[in-house]
Amino acid sequence: MYKILNAKDLSSNIFLMEVEAPRIAKSCLPGQFIIAKVDEKSERIPLTICDYDREKGTITIVVQRIGAGTIKMGRLQTGDYFRDFTGPLGKPSELVYENVEDLKKKKIVFIGGGLGTAPVYCQVKWLHEQGVTPDVIIGAKTKDILILEEEMAAASNLHIATDDGSYGFKGMVTGCLEDLVKNQGMNFDLCVSIGPMIMMKFVCKLTEELNIPTIVSMNPIMVDGTGMCGACRLVVDGKVKFACVDGPEFDGHKVDFDQAMKRMKLYKTEEGRAMLKLQEGDTHHGGCGNCGGDK
Repeated sequence: MYKILNAKDLSSNIFLMEVEAPRIAKSCLPGQFIIAKVDEKSERIPLTICDYDREKGTITIVVQRIGAGTIKMGRLQTGDYFRDFTGPLGKPSELVYENVEDLKKKKIVFIGGGLGTAPVYCQVKWLHEQGVTPDVIIGAKTKDILILEEEMAAASNLHIATDDGSYGFKGMVTGCLEDLVKNQGMNFDLCVSIGPMIMMKFVCKLTEELNIPTIVSMNPIMVDGTGMCGACRLVVDGKVKFACVDGPEFDGHKVDFDQAMKRMKLYKTEEGRAMLKLQEGDTHHGGCGNCGGDK
């Protein structure tokens, strides 16, 4: 059992939880994720780590209420417990393995959209602790649903974009990035983008034009988080990858976003899963228990 030390709403449909998980906190790094279960019968929900505290032995997650599982999770309060809280899973950000002095010479821009702001913060905070202050673009539809603004501002050069212009730059995160580069004369050696898949696709289209290498954190459907089920199958540089074990971070300019988004849509129906099993052949692991491929 994993105790929730702090639970609070960040916006009308997004909440934060600080969870007591000392073993995970001891070994996790920015870019990795956990899988949580509210109780024995609940679905397994993968969540990228927002923050961790090794001394307190805690992991912070940020969750959006978008389905039955996350709504049920959102009903938990401070003092309640998770049945399972598994991690760290996935590979850490490549930045944590780079020489700090080399990182200090790089101009890095992070782009976070919606809930993607949370895992962006984990990497930005880590960089700031190493003496590196990156630029960060946070995007949201309106000012009311922005999250972690104060925390991000303390660790970065923060730029905010809202679709309706209620705060900061009026427009998409791509428009904000284009403005920084073309109108404000800023240059970047690397872009890290985390958010909805459609947002990351268009960020990558722009950064290809701007000649900025780009890393994305992929968030397809996951079931077991160990590479056995095959639910998070992706095509990267023409090769089959699995986000849970090969990622979640990949070279954004090599990810087949259209295939990934189409697959996510198909996976939601029984007929769609059967079609994926047929189309993907030997590379369809079929261990998710949904398509019959494990029988």
